[in-house]
Amino acid sequence: MISRVFALLLRYLYLYRRSLARSMEVFFWPVMDLLVWGFLTTYLQTVAAPAAVSYLLGAMILWDVLYRCQQAITLAFTEDIWTRNILNVFVTPVRTSELLLATSLLGVLKSLAPLVLLMTLAWAFYSFSLFAVGASLGPFLVCLLLFGWAVGMFTAALILRFGQAAEALVWGVPFLIQPVSATFYPVDVLPAWVRPLALALPSTHVFEGMRQALRGEAVEPRWLITAFGLDIVYLGAGAAFFAWMLRRVREKGYLGRLGME
Repeated sequence: MISRVFALLLRYLYLYRRSLARSMEVFFWPVMDLLVWGFLTTYLQTVAAPAAVSYLLGAMILWDVLYRCQQAITLAFTEDIWTRNILNVFVTPVRTSELLLATSLLGVLKSLAPLVLLMTLAWAFYSFSLFAVGASLGPFLVCLLLFGWAVGMFTAALILRFGQAAEALVWGVPFLIQPVSATFYPVDVLPAWVRPLALALPSTHVFEGMRQALRGEAVEPRWLITAFGLDIVYLGAGAAFFAWMLRRVREKGYLGRLGME
């Protein structure tokens, strides 16, 4: 099993080694986001919101971890559809769990590589260190990676079912989650009827805990406990949904159609 998982992972990584455009994409957009948000928050800091730079930059960097992880999983399947290679993947003796594990590991690599660069640039340009979050930084990152896996499985399943017609979901679904996750503002800012939905997402608890840590307060254990608990639920649901959708796609013969699109 391990050999097949790493073989799949190497296959995906070779695509980046041989494509400068793919490799640059991993770093280009996160850096552009950092620069835009960084200069905006620097301005806000001088005008009226001294703490804004730490809250917004921290949220932007952590959000990119979730977003890149989700994209890595979904784009792995989408690119196989674009190159008409999807049938070749599924005729190999690779289990669904191994395929998901390989793409999930790819998500970790595509999230952590830009993370290091963003943290370095944030320190160099804005004197902001994400390590100010303290010991909770590691658990926060793990929570976001796990949630990114879950969202990636969900969107990948939809791509398998609906093909290129659903490609907008690769980029759209994370940004449907972002406003409800209270990424750049406290949950209290949301309308009362939206708050229960926000608190049902693990990402919300991560960003609330991050703001608490950046205020110099001890992070309440409930943020991490709730986030990890929700991650387990979403991971199980995402994996089950992917397996169910893949089974339906095979039964209906949609894999052949995807290979010809």
